[in-house]
Formats: sequence, C-alpha cells, structure tokens
Amino acid sequence: MINYPSSKLPDIGTSIFTVMSALANEQQAINLSQGFPDFNCPEPLIDLVSKYMREGFNQYAPMAGVPGLRENISTKTEKVYGYRPDPDTEVTVTSGATEALNAAITAVVKSGDEVVILEPCYDAYVPVIRLCGGVPIFVSLALPDFHIDWDQVKRRISSRTSLIILNTPHNPTGAVMSKQDMDTLANLIEGTDILVISDEVYEHMVFDGQQHYSVLQHPQLRKRSFVISSFGKTYHTTGWKVGYAVAPAVLTAELRKMHQFITFCTPTPLQMALADFMEEETHYRNLPDFYQGKRDFFNEQLKGSRFEIVPSAGTYFQLAKYDKISDEYDLDFAKRLTREAGVAAIPVSAFYHDKTDHKYLRFCFAKSEDTLQAAAAKLVQL
Repeated sequence: MINYPSSKLPDIGTSIFTVMSALANEQQAINLSQGFPDFNCPEPLIDLVSKYMREGFNQYAPMAGVPGLRENISTKTEKVYGYRPDPDTEVTVTSGATEALNAAITAVVKSGDEVVILEPCYDAYVPVIRLCGGVPIFVSLALPDFHIDWDQVKRRISSRTSLIILNTPHNPTGAVMSKQDMDTLANLIEGTDILVISDEVYEHMVFDGQQHYSVLQHPQLRKRSFVISSFGKTYHTTGWKVGYAVAPAVLTAELRKMHQFITFCTPTPLQMALADFMEEETHYRNLPDFYQGKRDFFNEQLKGSRFEIVPSAGTYFQLAKYDKISDEYDLDFAKRLTREAGVAAIPVSAFYHDKTDHKYLRFCFAKSEDTLQAAAAKLVQL
C-alpha cells in the first residue's frame, strides 16, 4: 500500500469560482459568478492573432516577453501613469496576472516572512504565500465602504513583515484606493525593507469621474513594488491568460527567475497581436465609460429588488447585500439562488480566510445587456 504524502494545502479545495460556474452550468443558470465577459474581444485583435499564426510566429517567445510588446507596455505606462519603465529590465510578460502574482510572491517571500493581506481578497494570494513558508497577516477592510483602516495595518506590521499586497480597483468590493491611501502607505513603510505587490488588473475600470491611482505614479512606492496588469481584463480575453509585471530591475530579475520555471514564456502570436493592437489607445481609454454603462444598466434593472446596492467604484463587479431577503449563510444563499432563481453569484465570504459573512454576493456585470436584464428580472422577484 502506498503512503501518499500529506497535502501541502490541506484546507484548500476547488476555488469558489469553479464551484459556482459548475453549478450554474448544471442548473443552466445565468452565470454572473466567475469574472469573464459573455461577449467577444475586438475582431481586429482576433485577425491579428490569425495573421501572426499564419506568418509562422508559433514557436517559443523570449522568456521575458516579445520585445515589441514590452516596448509598447513601457510606452503605454508612460502615457497613462507618467512613468516609463525600462522595457528590457523592468517589464515581464506572463501567462496571466495570476502567474505574475505567483512569480512575484515566490521571488521575495521566504520561510517565516509575514505578508499583510487586505481582505476580502482574491484567492490566489494566500496559498502561494503559505507554499513559500510565509505567514499571511490579515487586515479586514472597514465596512460599509470597504476602505483601508491604516491604523489597523500599522498595528499588524512587525519586524518580520516583508510584503504588503494591495488590490486596486478591488476585487470583490469595487473599492478604489486614493492618492492619500498611497501616501499613507508610503509613510508607513518608509525606512523599512517592506516590499509591495499592487494587483491592478482592473486599472481601466474606474467610474463616476474617479481616476485609478497606480503605485507606478508614486515615486517612493514604485521603487519597492511589483505592479501587475492583465490584458485579459482590458481586452475581454480572459481565456488567453496574458498579463505582465512592472518592477524595478533588481526585483524584475528575481521575478524572472521564478517565471522561467513556471511557464517560461507566453504564447507568441498572442503577444505579437497585443503589441500591435495596444498601439491604438481608443479601446482602453473608453473602457471606464463602457463598463460604467453596464454597471448602471444592471443596477437600474435591480431597482425594484430587495437587494441593497451601492454602485461599484471600479472593476466589473457589483456587490449586493441580501439581508432583507434571507438570513442564510452567503454560500448557502448563493447556491439556492442558482438552483431556484437561476442566477449564479459569488458569496463574498469566500474572499475571507475565516469565511466571514456580511450577507453580500458579488455579481459580474461584464455581460451583454440581454444577459443582465434576464438576470435582474429573476432577482427582482425574490
């Protein structure tokens, strides 16, 4: 009989996104759970991928990314954030933002290091920290608007803190960090060796006239930070799994050591196509208005419901509080909603390490108006 090794992550199961999408498929429910569009990416982008495949760009790309794509990432970063990273030493193309996060965490977290996590948080952070022997230190965002309580953060920082992970615009809450937040963080960690990972994959989805303030715009922070972005989110191509990381040369060198042994490189024709397509700024410049229109349409459709809605400030997710409908645990309510009402959402307790339940569901509004209208029609009947 084989004595199989014990699990390295014994308390980690299948992700909530996979669970709820599978249940949605099983029940033929409208899937507003997992964060992907139900509409296609721009046709010219598809044509470019086909063009480069036919031209023979089907072999390994350079490990750090196609040079033309890294150059255009650098140019775009300067246009949007006023800072131009060196495309050769400070920009790395990865197989999705999740791989970039994995490589960044693995590059800098050592056994016994403490990593400050603001929760609710995306579920990819904590398992990698633990696999590195690090210790997650959790700080809850403050209700009702999920802002950062910097006094709490300060209290949780110790001599063992090596890293703080940010996410703005924030998944799942839609909260957006301000320049004041960045200034506070910079003051808090000044004189320390604490590094920062800033997960900014929803950078072009900020609403109501607000601006996304990137770590790259903050001179004191960017010299100690990895900033993670996602072509999948920006160009409606989540299935392509193409992202990138911008970091100082010394941090980039360490990230690339990890990247080369995780995926080595990212599909060449996708990189070539994105390099060409991103030269046209119209798409990402128009993205805030595009997704605000979808947010507003969905929320307008929900006006007659018993859900409590505070419009999301960013991302393509909308939180809805359901305590006037049910006192069920949010996972139970989400599953019942999928089975009985035919609409799938994500319970926000899944984003807390201790499964804290504040009676919120997360709905994805990166969908066609027909999909959003059909889902809302079911939700208002509750």
